[in-house]
Amino acid sequence: MPTLAQSLQHHDLGHLRILAEHWGIELDAPDAPLALPVLVEQILDRGLIGEIVGALPEEARAALSTLKHNQGRLLWSQFVRRFGEVREMGAGRRDRERPDRQPVSASEVLWYRGLVARAFFDTTRGTEEFAYIPGDLLTLLPPLKPEGRGERPRGAEQTLGRPATRAERAHQILATDRILDHCCTLLAALRIGIDPPLFDPYPAAFVHDVLQLAGLLKPSGIPDVEAARRFLEAPRSQALATIAQAWLTNPTYNDLQKLPHLRPEGEWENDPLGARTFILQLLSKIPREKWWNLSAFIADIRQQHPDFQRPAGDYDTWFIKSVCTGEYLRGFEHWDDVDGALVRYLVTGPMHWLGLMDLAAPSEDVSAAAFRFSKWAEPLLDGRPPAGLAAEDGGVHVRSDGRVSVPLNAPRAVRYQISRFCQWEESTAHEYRYRLTPSSLTRALKQELRIGHLVSLLKHHTDAVPPNILSALRRWAERGTEVRLQQMTVLRLGSPQILQALRSSRAARFLGEPLGPAAVAIKPGAGQKVLEILTEMGYLGEVIGDL
Repeated sequence: MPTLAQSLQHHDLGHLRILAEHWGIELDAPDAPLALPVLVEQILDRGLIGEIVGALPEEARAALSTLKHNQGRLLWSQFVRRFGEVREMGAGRRDRERPDRQPVSASEVLWYRGLVARAFFDTTRGTEEFAYIPGDLLTLLPPLKPEGRGERPRGAEQTLGRPATRAERAHQILATDRILDHCCTLLAALRIGIDPPLFDPYPAAFVHDVLQLAGLLKPSGIPDVEAARRFLEAPRSQALATIAQAWLTNPTYNDLQKLPHLRPEGEWENDPLGARTFILQLLSKIPREKWWNLSAFIADIRQQHPDFQRPAGDYDTWFIKSVCTGEYLRGFEHWDDVDGALVRYLVTGPMHWLGLMDLAAPSEDVSAAAFRFSKWAEPLLDGRPPAGLAAEDGGVHVRSDGRVSVPLNAPRAVRYQISRFCQWEESTAHEYRYRLTPSSLTRALKQELRIGHLVSLLKHHTDAVPPNILSALRRWAERGTEVRLQQMTVLRLGSPQILQALRSSRAARFLGEPLGPAAVAIKPGAGQKVLEILTEMGYLGEVIGDL
C-alpha cells in the first residue's frame, strides 16, 4: 500500500493546509514539496492519530473500520456507494467553499483528513480503482470495531449467505446427467436436418452452445462426425466432464447475454470467465454437503462484492434492456435485475444443468430457494470424470409394427445411429420412441447410411428383432416402397354414362385414376371446379366431408 507521503505527493499546498488544520498542525512552508514532509512527520504520531480517529463522527469511524478490516482498501465505487461521494472541484473553488468544513459524507470527512486516499491497483481482474488507508498510517491506527459481519477481509476465507431452512429445501431437485442425452438428441437432429424436440427445463440454446464449446460442431453448425463419435462413445462420466469443463473454462462464452429477460446492446465489454470464476470462488467457501439459501448468498454478494463483474464499478455505460419493460437497466439500483440475476442464473442454470449443483425449493411449483454442490461437483470442477453415473447397458426394443423404443440407459452412440434411420415420435420420461418408415429410410440413404447397418445395429442391441421387420427392411432395400396410403378426393357418379360425359368435357384435365365404372379420383384442389362443370352439364352434386 502506498505510504502517506506517496498518497499526498500530487496534492497542492491548499489541500495540505486543509489537512494540517484538521490535525491541529501549523504549516508555514511556502510550497507543497516543502510542506509535505513536515505534515507527514507530525501526522504519523500514534497518540495524535488516536485522538483524531476518536473524534471522528460515527459514520466516518465506521467507514475507516470497513477499510481497515478489508486489508486497508476497498473498491472506490463500492466505498463511495456505501459511505458517500467526495465532491470533485478545482483548487480555487475548494479554497473558496471549504467543503471540508461542511462535508456531505463520511468519505469526505476521511478524505480531508488524509485518512483515505484514492489510487489504481493491479488485481487478478485487471487494474481497478480503490479507496485505501496509506500503509504507514494503517499500522498506527487504534483498534476499530468492525462495522458488521460484512467487513471481513476481501481475500480471507469467508462464507456468504446462510444455511437454508428445512422449509426452503423441502422439494429437492438433484443434479442429473440428462444433458448428455439431450446432446445426443440435438446432434442427431442437426445431422439429419430436423427441428429437435424441447429439452425442458434445459434450454435448447444452451445444449447447442455446449456442443459448440466442446468442439462437437463445425462452424457451419453441423456435427463434426469424428468428434461427435468420440463424445457419444465415451463413458458418461467422461462425456459429462468434457462439457462441464468446456463451459467452466471458456473465456468468451458470455453468460450475461444468455439471461432470457435481458437484451444487451451496444459495444461495451465484460469478462465472463472472470465473473464465472469469482462466483465459483465464493461458492467454494460454502460447506460442501450443506443446503444454502440462494437469496441470502446473492444479498451478501451485493453488499460485499457488488462489482464482481464490473472492475471499474461501471453501472452507467452498460446498455442492458429489460425484455419485459423495454427499460434500460442502468445504475446501481438495477443491481438485482442484472448482476444478482446473473448469479442466480449461474447457480440454477448452467451449474445445475451440467451436474454441478443440486437445487431445492419450498414446493414443486416455485423457483429454487436453496442449493448445494452435487456429489459430482468436486471431480467435475477439477476436470475429472465423476463416479456413480449409470452405465449405458440398456437394450433396444423393436415391435412388429415398426416402432422402436430406446431406453435412457441405452448407449448414446446406438441411439444416435438408430434415430437417423427413423421417424421421431414423442419420447417419455423413460425412453425415446421412433418408427421405421419409408420416408425416414429414404432420408437415411441420402446420408449414405445403409439398411444393412441398421439391421446389424438392431440385431446387436435387441433381444430379438421381429422376423417381419427384418423381411420388410430387406424387401424395401431391394424394391423400395411397395405399399402406399394416401388421402384423395373421390367423385362418385350416378351412372357410367355421366362419367363418360364428364371425360368428354373440359373437366377431363381434373380427373385422376378411375376407381370403378362410376367413380374417379379428383386431382388435389379441383373438387369445386368439377362440381361447377357438372352443374353446367345439368347435374347437381353435393360434398360429403371436406374437399
